Amino acid sequence: MNESLLNLARWLDSQSWSTQLHESYYMYAWIESTHVLALMVFLGMLFVIDLRLLGVAFKTIPANTLAERLDRPLLIGFAVMFITGFILYFAIPVRTTQSIWFRIKVVLLIAAGINALLFRHKMKSASSTWAQQQRPPKSVRLAATLSLAFWAGVVMTGRAIAYDWYDCHKTLPNIMYWAAGCVDELAQAQ
Repeated sequence: MNESLLNLARWLDSQSWSTQLHESYYMYAWIESTHVLALMVFLGMLFVIDLRLLGVAFKTIPANTLAERLDRPLLIGFAVMFITGFILYFAIPVRTTQSIWFRIKVVLLIAAGINALLFRHKMKSASSTWAQQQRPPKSVRLAATLSLAFWAGVVMTGRAIAYDWYDCHKTLPNIMYWAAGCVDELAQAQ
């Protein structure tokens, strides 16, 4: 699988638009800034909802009402964040594919998405039950806690992608070569 991902990344890297984007004076910075701003919008809305679900803030507003009001900016922020994230990946695909931080970020994004989908279904059906309570049930608070933890992890690992602590060109233990997808380096180590 690592080899397939690396081959895809190398193909993307060979495309002229990938190189142009990465070497652009302004475009990469604008896309990265847009990504961060969209992340702030998305996480701002999400944290307000999660803090309500934890029973910490906005206790007088029913949870489902708050979620409905913040749903549109949350989804717009997520869509812009997701699109700009893909564009940032396309600008530097090989290094990003071989980043342990990127791989952890993807796993956390998947976990956050599953948590959100499961919880969204529960939220939609909560109109007359726990959504009115100032302190929601334990399972709701757990889902909100997981959401905050997953997204905090996404932000931290996303930021760590910029650093080369575990890049393939460095001498690393074989397990790190494997985890980061350092196909060529792992083959040389064996």
